[in-house]
Amino acid sequence: MIRVDALYRYPVKGFTPEKRDTLVIQDDGRVRGDRALVFRFADALEPEDATFPKSRGLALMTFPTLARVRLSFDDTAHTLRLRVDDLDVTADLSDEGRARLSETVTAFLRTTSDAKLLDAEGILPLGLIGDGVTARFQDRPRGFVSLHGSASVDDLDATVPAPVDDRRFRSNIVVSGTAPWAELTWQGRVRIGEVVFDVQKPIERCAAITANPDTGVRDARLLRVLTTEFGQDEPTLGILLLPTDGGGTIRVGDEITLLD
Repeated sequence: MIRVDALYRYPVKGFTPEKRDTLVIQDDGRVRGDRALVFRFADALEPEDATFPKSRGLALMTFPTLARVRLSFDDTAHTLRLRVDDLDVTADLSDEGRARLSETVTAFLRTTSDAKLLDAEGILPLGLIGDGVTARFQDRPRGFVSLHGSASVDDLDATVPAPVDDRRFRSNIVVSGTAPWAELTWQGRVRIGEVVFDVQKPIERCAAITANPDTGVRDARLLRVLTTEFGQDEPTLGILLLPTDGGGTIRVGDEITLLD
């Protein structure tokens, strides 16, 4: 039986996830509270639509040491907590709080191997934008909900010496009970708990998956492994979904049914 094994949301685009027991899927195809904040570069204007390319703000793709920062967002108090090494900072989304959080991230990056990237033109000062609620900083205009099978990650992990787990792939939904890579063959509609989704397409991966989620070090050449060891034309793991008729809540343990 295929079931939901784990659920994740990403309050701040490009940073580490929060593990959740439930996710609310909005009827626009986004997860409530997912990518609702972003640390934008100084020369990046706040977007007018619901999309924000990784190249315009902090992201693991270019700043792998961000993987070391643990964060959590309090939906009630609207406060963001950042923890890394000896730093432990919580602030609200007032102008003062946003400035403090931006300064905290900048100070941390200055101590890492990514420090030189901050000196590029147009990067500093960072600005924290978003309301913490509205999911609006996805890479793609439609947003999408992302899913992968834990068996696919286990299969990939077995081919490289570095540890590879679900966190590298930044999906919203991780499922168990499938054969490795089986989710890439799904077509049509799939029911997850109370929500029916249309399967859209596989997820082509970027350099973010090469960063160790604990150390922030690029320790696995997974893009090349996917194309050479697994014979993929493009490095691919996981699929994108859109709800077919409104959203709903999905939960860890929900059964997954392939409808057609």
